Amino acid sequence: MKEFMLIFRMKDVEDFKPTPEQIQERLNWLAGIAAQNKLVDHGNSLLPFSGSAATIRAGGVVTDGPYTEIKEFIVGYVIIRAETIDEAVELVKDSPIFKLGGNVEIREVLKR
Repeated sequence: MKEFMLIFRMKDVEDFKPTPEQIQERLNWLAGIAAQNKLVDHGNSLLPFSGSAATIRAGGVVTDGPYTEIKEFIVGYVIIRAETIDEAVELVKDSPIFKLGGNVEIREVLKR
C-alpha cells in the first residue's frame, strides 16, 4: 500500500480559525479514515500568521511568511495510505475543508 500526503490550502487567513463545530467535523472525517486503517499520521496545522513562518531562498534571502507570492497558503497536512491515487482522491472528497473554500493537494510519498 502506498502513502499519500494530503496538503490542505486556504485562500483567506481568516478561514484558518475554525469553529468548534468545524473542528469536530474534521475529527469525524479523520476518524472515518482511521476506521478503515488508512490513516498514517493525523498531521498538524501550520500557522499562516506573520512571525510564524519564513521562506529562505538561494543566497540567504529570507522573507516573512510562506505566502508572499502565492494566492493560497498551506494550513496543514495529513498522511494516509491507499492502493492508488484514485483511492486517495475518493478518501479526500468528503473533507470538510471544501466547505470553507479550501482545497487539498494529494502527493504520493516516496519512502527512502
